[in-house]
Amino acid sequence: MAERDEALLTRVRAMEQAIGEIGTTLDETSTCRELAAFAARHLRASTTVDLLTTPGTPTRRVAQAEPPGQDPTPPAATHRLSAPLVVHDDEEPLGVVGLVRTGGDPFSADEAALLHHAARLAARHLGHARRLAATEDTALHLQRALVAEPGRPHPNLEIAGGYLPAGPRALVGGDWFETVRLHFGRSLLVVGDVMGHGLDAAVDMNAYRTALREVAATDLPPHRVLRHLDSVVAEDASRRPATCLLVRVDPARSAATFASAGHLPPVVFGADGSAELVDLPVGPPLGTGVGGYEPTTRPLAPGDTLLIFTDGLVERRGEDIDVSLARLAALRLPPDSGPRQVVDEVLSRLGAHGAEDDVAVLAARIRARAPQ
Repeated sequence: MAERDEALLTRVRAMEQAIGEIGTTLDETSTCRELAAFAARHLRASTTVDLLTTPGTPTRRVAQAEPPGQDPTPPAATHRLSAPLVVHDDEEPLGVVGLVRTGGDPFSADEAALLHHAARLAARHLGHARRLAATEDTALHLQRALVAEPGRPHPNLEIAGGYLPAGPRALVGGDWFETVRLHFGRSLLVVGDVMGHGLDAAVDMNAYRTALREVAATDLPPHRVLRHLDSVVAEDASRRPATCLLVRVDPARSAATFASAGHLPPVVFGADGSAELVDLPVGPPLGTGVGGYEPTTRPLAPGDTLLIFTDGLVERRGEDIDVSLARLAALRLPPDSGPRQVVDEVLSRLGAHGAEDDVAVLAARIRARAPQ
């Protein structure tokens, strides 16, 4: 009886260790590796974990582990044990964990029970990870649907945009860009960043975007559009503040007029691939009701590509913003890069795919006139 009690105590302790060792992250590959390592160590057997990614397709090997101090001599016998990765017996398994013990005693009933406990624990964490991944995928598609379909500018302007979420666990956020077609062949380019993250920021982002379209339709100068938008938003105390940059591009005059509400300056890439930050006055963020926005106009030649962006593109934790902007201004792109190439090159060279904040970028270039 004492021997049986000791065996039960050992099994209970192992189950407690399984809770702390399996499922420490929301990554399914890590969970499978933790399961394999646990089983190999506690059950003294070579362990493999195979996952079923899509119903009706073969499983794929995700993890494997060997027991510590395995005897290299040829075994006298081979013992096998497996368990499905399910929480409840009537569910479709997510995969299977298999054990092979070379030599020694066959697997006991306690060892089989421990394996099934570990497999159920891993299956529960795998289910959480897959549900979270599905939710994030839906949220990301929602965010891209909101920001990646700007209005159509005039045909005399070539544009390209991009959006990246902040890290692998990010959902929706408040970064956005937009284009608005104006009279006389002009287009208004917009990029904005609502403070904060999550669904509330995305809702406010959409509200800002809708309000801006209505105000921009009046064809006011960019600084007056910001002034009017600021007063409208300030009346709604529930709205979060936001930074915003407006650029009215006039291809007929090869010029662009800028107005900023607390936003980072844009950059212009010349035909030779060199970059230049646009120096412009910065007013307060939208929603404060303070106003005080000023316009700045500069030439924009047909060979120039304008890039406007949110702060996630350049900002890095613990780094002064001037250093971050200088890194962008120091880029040298291939000559005659168009908007799509500029967006792709800048995102890649600045490591934006691993940025700590959302990234929204919009590039534009005046199309060269066809010879008469």
